[in-house]
Amino acid sequence: MNPDLDALKPYPFERLAKLKAGVTPPTGLTHIPLTIGEPQHAPFAGALKTLYEHQLDFARYPATAGVAELRGAIAGWASRRFGLEGLDPEHQVLPVNGTREAIFAFVQAALDRSRPARVAVPNPFYQIYEGATLLAGGRPLYLDCRAENGFRPDFDAVPAETWREVQIVFLCSPGNPTGAVTPLDDFKTLIALADQHDFIIASDECYSELYLDESAPPPGLLEACAALGRHDYRRCLVFHSLSKRSNLPGLRSGFVAGDAELIAPFKRYRTYHGCAMSLPLQYASITAWNDETHVRANRDAYRGKFAAVTEILAPVMEFPVPEASFYLWPAVPGGDDEAFTRALFAEAHVSVLPGSYMGRPATREGMGCEEADGDNPGAGRIRLALVAEIEPTVEAAQRIRRFIERRA
Repeated sequence: MNPDLDALKPYPFERLAKLKAGVTPPTGLTHIPLTIGEPQHAPFAGALKTLYEHQLDFARYPATAGVAELRGAIAGWASRRFGLEGLDPEHQVLPVNGTREAIFAFVQAALDRSRPARVAVPNPFYQIYEGATLLAGGRPLYLDCRAENGFRPDFDAVPAETWREVQIVFLCSPGNPTGAVTPLDDFKTLIALADQHDFIIASDECYSELYLDESAPPPGLLEACAALGRHDYRRCLVFHSLSKRSNLPGLRSGFVAGDAELIAPFKRYRTYHGCAMSLPLQYASITAWNDETHVRANRDAYRGKFAAVTEILAPVMEFPVPEASFYLWPAVPGGDDEAFTRALFAEAHVSVLPGSYMGRPATREGMGCEEADGDNPGAGRIRLALVAEIEPTVEAAQRIRRFIERRA
């Protein structure tokens, strides 16, 4: 087997299962999980209807590039949403089976192992960025996202000699787990650094349609390119998904868009990989990308939950004001996120994810990852995924508050 498999860290939910092992929660309380970011709202009915109508297309092989109608729907949606002058559906768009698969596959296709191969990732982070890097023979470069910097990476803290080894920079905006939104100026700063040091920017924007202020949708990387007059989106790719936008995580449908010179070889890689999206899923996706009514309703539902939960927890926990995504990122009283998580499960039958499981301690000198001598930026916090309907979500928040107040 590939020896690089041994470099993979245990997945956060594996660690959580071990942490909870041997704990017997109260049998009189229903378990409420706030751990996995899997939307529990009803999936978009229009997409399911289209899926049923095209079920006979399961008898046909799909093409890697997807049908022209899907690429056109994606290009039209992205252009409307991010104010683009145009996105070429033939050369700048590629349908994929969800962002997770595409992010992992892109690193395998893009990383050049014949030279220093660093991949910069926000810290804390979605673990696929790290795993994809390690299995491609690269080295992660952890960019801490701390409260003092608005839970966003500080690009100015990276030395020039380190940038020269970086081949890919991952962004996640809105962020997982922090919910922080990358401002347009930060995107522009990173684009200038990419021009200077010749690296690819890969922006994971799968939470872009879950925002709390209807008048202020989060900006995106291609939007920053367009503002700079870079309509070729040089060195830039974005990853989007229907999982959160349309409550269709099982559809495994998303897209990659941006620089045609990156899309073309990635398409070639995927053709060999054999990961084309099946035709019924493509047609269902067209319906979803062409409809905004259900997306606005989805945002309204999340707004109601965030308002209720923040009102309950704000008096007993400190957390950044939510901007977007469906996560809360509160600090735990006492600062021990693992102990808090285990005791909360034992006493309140509520599961949360320790923030330290999503972060890595990294060396300060050279921003390296070989020897950890810094603190973990996720430590002392927990991630709450507010994905269930409002009643169990509010009940979970009330249990957490009572748990904290009993221990105060």
